Amino acid sequence: MPKVTFYPDNQSIEVAAGENLLRAAMLAGVHVNASCGGAQTCGKCRVVVDEGKVSTLPSAKITPQEAADGYVLACSATVDEDVVVRVPVESRLGDKRVLARKRREKRHGRLLTAEELENIISNWPLEPAARRVKVELEPPSLSDPTADLERLKRGLAATGFKPVAVGPRALSTLPRALREHDWSVSAILVEEGGGHRLVSVAPAGARSLGVAVDIGTTTIAAELVDIENGGVIARAGDYNAQVSCGEDVISRIVYSGKGDNLKRLQRLAVETVNGLIEELMVEAGTRADEIVDVATAGNTAMTHLFLGVDPRNIRQEPYVPAFRQAPPVKAGDLGLAVPPGVAVRTAPCPASYVGGDIVVGALAAGLCKTDKLTLYVDVGTNGEMVLGNAEWLLSCSCSAGPAFEGGAIKHGMRAASGAIEQLRINQDTFEPMILTIGGRRAKGICGSGLIDAVAEMFLTGVIDGRGKLNRDLTTERIREDDGQAAYVLVRAEDSATGYDIVLTEADLDNLIRTKAAVHAGILTLLESMKLTPDDVEEIIIAGGFGHYLELDKAVAIGLLPEIPFERVKFLGNGSLLGARLMLLSKRATSDAADLASRMTYLELSTDASFMDRYVAALFLPHTDMEAFPSVASLLGRTANGQAGE
Repeated sequence: MPKVTFYPDNQSIEVAAGENLLRAAMLAGVHVNASCGGAQTCGKCRVVVDEGKVSTLPSAKITPQEAADGYVLACSATVDEDVVVRVPVESRLGDKRVLARKRREKRHGRLLTAEELENIISNWPLEPAARRVKVELEPPSLSDPTADLERLKRGLAATGFKPVAVGPRALSTLPRALREHDWSVSAILVEEGGGHRLVSVAPAGARSLGVAVDIGTTTIAAELVDIENGGVIARAGDYNAQVSCGEDVISRIVYSGKGDNLKRLQRLAVETVNGLIEELMVEAGTRADEIVDVATAGNTAMTHLFLGVDPRNIRQEPYVPAFRQAPPVKAGDLGLAVPPGVAVRTAPCPASYVGGDIVVGALAAGLCKTDKLTLYVDVGTNGEMVLGNAEWLLSCSCSAGPAFEGGAIKHGMRAASGAIEQLRINQDTFEPMILTIGGRRAKGICGSGLIDAVAEMFLTGVIDGRGKLNRDLTTERIREDDGQAAYVLVRAEDSATGYDIVLTEADLDNLIRTKAAVHAGILTLLESMKLTPDDVEEIIIAGGFGHYLELDKAVAIGLLPEIPFERVKFLGNGSLLGARLMLLSKRATSDAADLASRMTYLELSTDASFMDRYVAALFLPHTDMEAFPSVASLLGRTANGQAGE
């Protein structure tokens, strides 16, 4: 791995070949002015490469003479070999040393590699429930006037498929399909009720594609999957259009009980999924008629609303959902933009507040196969957790709110191009250094960026433990915004929106409440089994944080308890990965049902200790600083103006 050394800080860090130089500086704890988030427009991240070479693009911000002298824009340079980089004074904004950060491998849990994710898939046999069976049929004649359906069934029987059920939708299109494709066709079959059902008839050369969907409260994500080899062809995501009817599951359940609102909520979810399917089709250059299966995972309320099932009893004692495992539904009955006979399968929902997303996420994380005491945490609009191993499983859920997915934050957004995902604040000047997803001008801030921002603001004294801004600081970054104090992350001239991107005190309050709920949920789950965080052998974090959630920042704000970072792995979107497993393996689908049946649910709303822990966590990082010795140490160093290790 190439080594990058920054002067005058004399900080070195090893990075992967091809790493962006500006991100390398951030990982090394070296402040470089970066107002545009890496979009190569502000020209403030000028550095000098004194030794070694970087790959870079020409820029109007660097004159030919400066380029000859080694100047580059850090945001447009990538590291391919060992280099020594000097950060000139105009790019530093202050002459005091920045609080040095621990190296990345000490701050981060381990993000599972693409190979490891594929190994997860390979843990289950590739045996999809839906398949495409090619048949060559003799066209009818006077000597063989066998009816179309019986002719097809005869051809399928010759390949080993009998009997085959046929519904009215498939039958209505059969005559035309057989003749359009000259009797050389593929029959799309799905396993149901111990047999096979004919979904439709398509050209013989068509692919077998599936759509995996994570139906989140705030965002919906989808993948287009080749179910014959397990490969992901395209990915897409968007906000759940139901957000317009309420930001959390409780508000949507209440909304669904009035008039025709249940139908409206179902339609909004389907419209969002249809938009993603269209996006997947365009990206992959394919047609919807090649889709043979759809698998979805979502929390219990979202699964009910997606299917158009009344969810009202989820929020009323004794908190009983309408179903634990919904039967497959035909796509045409839901209005999905795929062949109408395609089966839409949903992940099992073991309790009102522990849904299919947590079940298949825990499945993908391997909780049903490991001997290690494992804590699985999915941080989204709901904070959902599972504790246990192959022998036993205990789960709980807390309403965290949509802050980490961009909701309830003035300039919050999901993890998409232009979202601020990493941030550092110079403790001398209180100026931010930002990086955005895709190196674009900033449009807003996503979950990992929020955690970074609040941790940095707290550790540098921009805010206090209650999340209140320090108005006595000599910085123009703190100002009034619509009558309340705010910190300016990106000025209007550097943003993609044309206005200042800020974090307000109301935003900070929302995030503190969110992190308090997650922290209290984790401790309540552990302490119900008389365990502490130190007893957990492996911690798996799922959710839409992207690749750059830093554990020291999550601990600094009290989202997570102090934990040995080497025990932590990041799974990514576990719900979406689990839905893909359902597409690819009947065994995985069966294992998910078994896992759900073995999962014991801890109801936090009736646990008085949870509320006590929640109130105690409404502070940065926590009212009990003895539980956060590393944060206390950092605050001591910051207060004394000393650099960390």
